[in-house]
Amino acid sequence: MPEQENLTNNSQETEEKMLTKRLETLGWALFLIMTGGLFLIPSHLVPPGTWLIGVGLIMLGLNVYGYSKGLKVNNFTILLGVLALGFGLSSFFGVNFPIIPLLLVFLGA
Repeated sequence: MPEQENLTNNSQETEEKMLTKRLETLGWALFLIMTGGLFLIPSHLVPPGTWLIGVGLIMLGLNVYGYSKGLKVNNFTILLGVLALGFGLSSFFGVNFPIIPLLLVFLGA
């Protein structure tokens, strides 16, 4: 019987790894499509912060989907997603934060 439990655990781990890999691939695909699409649109038509908002939504959306499927969430990508979304929305609404200095201070802390 322990062999059967071991096989079940191994198949669950393999399924989780496959789903994680698919979500990672999907995330990169969405990121590249969004970035390429934004480059195709004339810059005066793209509101400021659009790229950061898109990156944040992709990161957070993938974590929410993975969590709903029983995967462990990645706290680092959640943090990056929240930061990207926050900075993107602030830029969209005209509030300019010094993003790079704030990120350096945050990473140093």
